[in-house]
Amino acid sequence: MPFFQVSDGTRLSYEDYGAGAPVVFVSSWALHADMWEYQVPFFLEHGFRCALLDRRGHGRSDRPSSGYDVNTRSDDLAALIEHLDLRDITLVAHSAGGGEAARYLSRHGEERVSRVAFLASTVPFLKRTEDNPEGLPEAGLEATLAQFRKDRPKWFADRAQGYFATHLGNDVSPALVENEVRRCLSAAPFAAAEVFRSTFHEDFRPDLRQVTVPALIVHGVADQSALIDVTGRRTRKLIPHAVYREYPTAGHGLYVTHAEQLNADILAFVNSYDGSDVDES
Repeated sequence: MPFFQVSDGTRLSYEDYGAGAPVVFVSSWALHADMWEYQVPFFLEHGFRCALLDRRGHGRSDRPSSGYDVNTRSDDLAALIEHLDLRDITLVAHSAGGGEAARYLSRHGEERVSRVAFLASTVPFLKRTEDNPEGLPEAGLEATLAQFRKDRPKWFADRAQGYFATHLGNDVSPALVENEVRRCLSAAPFAAAEVFRSTFHEDFRPDLRQVTVPALIVHGVADQSALIDVTGRRTRKLIPHAVYREYPTAGHGLYVTHAEQLNADILAFVNSYDGSDVDES
């Protein structure tokens, strides 16, 4: 497993497969590169290069005591891109990874990125404030973190079926659900809590307004982790040129339950290049 070292000495694990135009996958909170097992083979077969990062505190990367703020995490993403000298990139980001992708674009520029896909992303701004009444109350964050600290395995297990929206008929085996929970538990508890907290407090609205590259937004209507009215539909308004897709029966785990449809939508978006596709809700 290859590693590279960033400026604060943290060693980050990454994977790099194939050749051609690069797709850089930015993982969800608590998950690591393995979450993309239904996407990487597809894009390799279609002639793309796939690069994947285990963010600090997650997967096989180091577990430092700091650096879990969004700026540092986006800098880690930039370091991977520079380490591999990637250009003409398609950024594909899920959940909290969407915030890291947005911050990367505003903080490091769009020179190396040709397009970006936000999948079930927790942007634009989760916290309720005077100028963000659509957000969620901070008391909910603290209650969630208290439950998380008390019994982290139970916290993930209790949410697993909703994560995949199995109540809507999505065919996900108990073994697959258990495997995804196990992946989430592999993240350092401290890192998971800090990334969760920083993602909740961060305002990505200014970052999203600056996105000029072609963008794709995909969100599940049944997403219980990133409510579509708080996230996906608001993100669409901030990036009006984006291609927008809603999956009526998808939850947060659409990269598994709707992998075939999702892969096809991303591929069509990449091939269209200019983002001129017609919106379809």
